[in-house]
Amino acid sequence: MEGSLRGKVALITGGSRGIGRGIALELGARGCHVVLTARDRAALESVAAEIRARGGDASVYAADLCPEAAADALVETVKRDTGRLDILVNNAGAVKRGSFFTLAERDWQDGFALKFFAHVRLSRSLWPLLKQSGGSVVFISGIGARAPVADYMIGASVIGASLAFMRALADIGKEDGVQVLAINPGSVETDRFRHRLAIIMKSTGLDEATARERHRRELEITRFGTPEDVAALVAFVVSPRGRWLHGTAIDIDGGQWNPLRMAKYDQPAAAIHDDEARSPGE
Repeated sequence: MEGSLRGKVALITGGSRGIGRGIALELGARGCHVVLTARDRAALESVAAEIRARGGDASVYAADLCPEAAADALVETVKRDTGRLDILVNNAGAVKRGSFFTLAERDWQDGFALKFFAHVRLSRSLWPLLKQSGGSVVFISGIGARAPVADYMIGASVIGASLAFMRALADIGKEDGVQVLAINPGSVETDRFRHRLAIIMKSTGLDEATARERHRRELEITRFGTPEDVAALVAFVVSPRGRWLHGTAIDIDGGQWNPLRMAKYDQPAAAIHDDEARSPGE
């Protein structure tokens, strides 16, 4: 098949819904054995069943990756069940929006726990397997760190730290033969996106179609993204044709990121910038 990744093993964090689910289905369709992890076992099993129904292969590991021991347990599971790892997609994690003066210390800790520290631990623990296979590490980050805004302060900070870590890890990857890069989605249609769109509809009195079009124009984008858009890019970058991409962050946002206009999006009604569309466990 075109773009086949047959025989590869891919681990996707936050693989139960949203962008993570989309990536899992895409890689499964291209021949990967997909290892899915998130907190919601039932949702993971549903995604795994979809992959198998399409002729793919998948296994499930339900866990909260925030505790330090979780990474080690997951590594042992991957070794036992597959014996190798070719692709690590660090996708899990969402952060809380809100005013700087009302966000609690715990909100900051939670934001970094899953979307930063868990990915650091997994990358470190799984590195020997990735080095052995000459594999790839892909961070699903977001455009929020490009132009931080007040109501997404935690998210921008976490993404900024993640991108800095990615670029440093990429230097090690050059020596060890492991591809490392990030993908920065813009506004992607997932459950959380639709939830925020409902808030806009309620606050403005607009119907869904009008609210969507108004918001699209505010963001000056071609259209809103889908999980499949991001998944197709992931499948390309980890394929042989995409391996020259290394140590970079690729924006996929319909033209959303523009340093000359991003500052005006610091408004509650227009705050769906950055794919903060991933809720915990996605």
